[in-house]
Amino acid sequence: MATIVNTTEEEPMLAVVRSTAQLAWADAGQEVADPEVARLCAEAQQHLLAARWLDMATLILASADLLLLSPSAPDKDLECSLTVVCNLVTKAGSEDEALEIAKLICAKLTHQPANKPTLRIKVLFSLYNLLPSLSGKAMVYRKALELAAAAGKAAADCVVPTFKNIDAFVAYWGIGKPDQRELFLAVTRILKDHKGMTKDYFKFLNKYLATFDGSADDAGAIGAAKEEAAAAIVEFLKSSDLYQCDLLDMPAVAQLEKDEKYQPVYELLKIFLTQRLESYLAFQTANSTLLQGYGLVHEECITKMRLMSLLDLSVHCSGEIPYSAITKALEINDDEVEYWIVKAISSKILDCKVDQLNQLVIVSRHPARVFGMPQWQSLRSKLGVWRGNIANAINTIQANKVTEDGGQGMQGLMVR
Repeated sequence: MATIVNTTEEEPMLAVVRSTAQLAWADAGQEVADPEVARLCAEAQQHLLAARWLDMATLILASADLLLLSPSAPDKDLECSLTVVCNLVTKAGSEDEALEIAKLICAKLTHQPANKPTLRIKVLFSLYNLLPSLSGKAMVYRKALELAAAAGKAAADCVVPTFKNIDAFVAYWGIGKPDQRELFLAVTRILKDHKGMTKDYFKFLNKYLATFDGSADDAGAIGAAKEEAAAAIVEFLKSSDLYQCDLLDMPAVAQLEKDEKYQPVYELLKIFLTQRLESYLAFQTANSTLLQGYGLVHEECITKMRLMSLLDLSVHCSGEIPYSAITKALEINDDEVEYWIVKAISSKILDCKVDQLNQLVIVSRHPARVFGMPQWQSLRSKLGVWRGNIANAINTIQANKVTEDGGQGMQGLMVR
């Protein structure tokens, strides 16, 4: 004979309450434990019947640490139990109640992050997907980043793949600059020590620094960005792939010029972006300890500065650079010129041809070392001219077509 068991959607909650209560009172003895377990289950039943979901979440989460810290609890069971709790946000009577439940869950999961961090992040992502409000989703995602930053590489590996979608997230959530700033800063803290992610680290440092526009609203916060501004400079100087940036135009970076601690590294950035090798060598002589303190290798800096100097020459020599100008600016011998030309081409900072007979380098393309507002304005002007030329070409084609069609029409009339 079959036994029909009455089940409801709420039963998983009671099961979670019962299991956590039993775990909480396991060492008290059956005589003490059974009444307490029964009391907690009865309380949960009351919350369930009255649809008091915030109270239910509080009741369950009070013992959640026992589940998370239990060495004998399988991860799948933990994930299942915590997902049941997360599902309470879908039952909440209002968006505000759902957000309060989410905050309780986040507070519990981000406590003691070193214990089962990947499981905690997985549950947070489940909570993210269940939450109806966009502000709530943004809050949960930031909490996942905070947990990952505190827990180490294993946890970081869980969130790093999501960074490629950050711009889409920001647009979807509709968050303002202060929240974007907090988000980008959290990402940089994860990427800072993550191997193989230096380009992304520099990119998000730039995103963070770009949230400061120098307005009065930023006056109280911009000072906190000095360390990240210096870090962005150092990452640019270290990179063997970056030869162009707009750091000098950022207010968060510009403030370093008047800061006693960071002024030297700001000056070094200016040298790399606006001057040549000679200036760097003079700076290094006076500040060798500073370079070492930031982990900058003198020989690597010379290599990059020579390429930057070659780039500067291409800007100021009207497309043709004499070998003599290169040997002087790069402080190299005549027989080394072509080596550095090849290196510049392989680094994708120059498109050029070598005229060995006339000892010239003929440059067809080069980027600007600094790409700030003047460069954007120049690009806008060039695009405007290009757009005008295209429009004129289209008008000419259409006019010719009308003339041709008219000529064909006249021929038809004559035949008749």
